[in-house]
Amino acid sequence: MPSRHYILEKTIPLIHKDVTDYITKQIESANYLSFTTDIWSCDHRPLSLLSLTAHWIGPDFTPKSAVLHAREFRGSHTANAITDAMEHMLRAWKIDKKKVHVIQRDNAANMKKAMEQLGVPSLGCFAHTLQLVVQHGLLAQRAVSDAIANGRRIVTHFKHSPKAYAELEDVEEELNVEPKRLQQDVKTRWSSTKMMIDSLVHCKRALQAYVSDSDSNLPVTLTGNQWSLLEKTATVLKPFQELTAQVSAASATAADVIPFVRVLTRFLDSESEEHRGIQTMKATLLDAVHTGFDHVETEPLYAVATMLDPRYKDKFLTATNLDQAKEALKVEVMKMEQELKTMPSGEGVAEAETARQTPEMEAGSSTSSLGSYFDEILEESGTAGPSEQQITPGALFQLESYLSEPPLGRKHNPFQYWRDNQARLPTLAATAAKFLSAPCTSVESERLFSAVSLIMMNTGAG
Repeated sequence: MPSRHYILEKTIPLIHKDVTDYITKQIESANYLSFTTDIWSCDHRPLSLLSLTAHWIGPDFTPKSAVLHAREFRGSHTANAITDAMEHMLRAWKIDKKKVHVIQRDNAANMKKAMEQLGVPSLGCFAHTLQLVVQHGLLAQRAVSDAIANGRRIVTHFKHSPKAYAELEDVEEELNVEPKRLQQDVKTRWSSTKMMIDSLVHCKRALQAYVSDSDSNLPVTLTGNQWSLLEKTATVLKPFQELTAQVSAASATAADVIPFVRVLTRFLDSESEEHRGIQTMKATLLDAVHTGFDHVETEPLYAVATMLDPRYKDKFLTATNLDQAKEALKVEVMKMEQELKTMPSGEGVAEAETARQTPEMEAGSSTSSLGSYFDEILEESGTAGPSEQQITPGALFQLESYLSEPPLGRKHNPFQYWRDNQARLPTLAATAAKFLSAPCTSVESERLFSAVSLIMMNTGAG
């Protein structure tokens, strides 16, 4: 058997070199790369890591990604320090900044400034902004936050008292209530608060019966009005939970941002009998959505990506921003037409592989609370091709052909569409490969650090 020393000094470095060589060839073959990055600080020792994950579309229109770096990031997390570290990481992989389509980052001022200094396009994480919308738009309301705080104290009581939990389970059994563990939330993540509320509402009858017992020793109880607030909060947060799951999927791209914001806005602005009693909550969240996402349609990186997603095209852009989006798309197609003329013959031709299928969009499924709003928007407006001004005949024909066709169904795979139509629409397909390479969140980097955190906890670091 090889010794531990041999494995560490010989085997692992050889494996690392083989993997590095493979990834280098992959990213060298990509015309454009998108990235996600994040900074993580360990809770168990004075250690911070800076990540860099590359995302690109393969020649066969298969989405690909690879973690390039998770390097130690020492000292203050200033914009200058982040810029220097990012420069070093890109140079280590011989990545020209001209190939960087966009970098997905968090919304912190130091990270935003660092990307500006680096001289590359960047976008804030959609999931982070959605988090702020919910926190500031709903959970910060005094009555709601008080009800949640009381619910949190109840959950904490049962988590710290096995005897009390056993008694609650006995009550659930007597009432024939399906057992469900009470979920403890993390204050900084509204999705965990939503799960805590759901678990409390599920156990409502059992908790009320438990409280009626003279021997119960709960630190606090929920009033009838607070129970009602929690139930309404759970209802109004359901679409946010669905969208968070969708944008956090590996298949989500920058093209999903504008449609998701439009659908969310439509839901919050709608009135229906089933939403009676939550209109005030919806109105508050609607204002927060407008504040947090009022810029997305005027951001070319989002608008062009949306137009190049065959499920959406121009259907989700409002009339006031549609002309600007089409002009941005026209400019990008013209640039790509010129770039393709300078590329070596055969570059970018699809390989004979089957593209990976993306998961179905749950936001458009029949069980979703948002499916009907997607359908409404898709049926409302017609599709018109761009003007002929300043577009070469080949690109013009491709644009008119593409935009004149109806959008695909929401559950279709946009990457499969471009693989199938790459030969027919080569300039548009190359432009789509550039813009659809960008994810809409920095979740991939966060998942990396979640794994790192578990490893360090289990190895007793610090």
